[in-house]
Amino acid sequence: MERVKTGIYGLDELIQGGLPRGRSILLSGGCGTGKTTFAMQFIYFGAVQYGEPGIYVTLDERPNLIREDCLNFGWDLRKAEQANMLQIIDGTQARIGIPSEEEFSLPTTGFDIDKLLLEILGSIKRYGAKRVVIDSLPALGLELQEEHDIRKAMLKTGYLLQKSGVTALLISEMAEGSNKFSKYGIEEYLVDGVILLHYISVGSQSNRTLHIRKMRGTKHSEDLHPLEISDKGIIVHRIEEEMGSL
Repeated sequence: MERVKTGIYGLDELIQGGLPRGRSILLSGGCGTGKTTFAMQFIYFGAVQYGEPGIYVTLDERPNLIREDCLNFGWDLRKAEQANMLQIIDGTQARIGIPSEEEFSLPTTGFDIDKLLLEILGSIKRYGAKRVVIDSLPALGLELQEEHDIRKAMLKTGYLLQKSGVTALLISEMAEGSNKFSKYGIEEYLVDGVILLHYISVGSQSNRTLHIRKMRGTKHSEDLHPLEISDKGIIVHRIEEEMGSL
């Protein structure tokens, strides 16, 4: 199976060299676990290190704020965009009916999942994109009321991304301590892999961890691995290393 290097320090060795190419992976976690940083690192390193154009669809946070935050890690998104290796599609403004100043955005005539998917597929074709991130799936579901409509939208999204041949990260949310791995409890069944990010607090100590819950066609680590957000981005440490340092 062909593998896609993630650009996440320490992760690829836990999943046989990288994510399965052409598959959709759910990235889920609570507030402050590093989901957006993880996803942007996947897209940015794919573009600048591995020569794979990427598309980042943001439905929750404005693109200019994402660009500013990424500069803290030394990631110049503007440069990658100007080189046609990275495209950010702004869906945040469309959700509230305000015109976006971004070059690539959704129309303000009402948020529509089908319009979003058409924009993504068109961009994949124009740029030859190999990687896609949708941040986030709960934002898609906010426009829908019935569970079967949400499930249908998730199925359609996963199917069209898989048909396009891209490797996709789909971001969702979960509450710490919940027995669900996503916002709606259905996303994890519609993807080929599930990576969970946790923020654990014990007394005065807080730690981030990563858990690979599912990865089809892959022999993967099942341990809970310490995760660090450094000045260079996310680093996943092997639990064996942490135990050996005690």
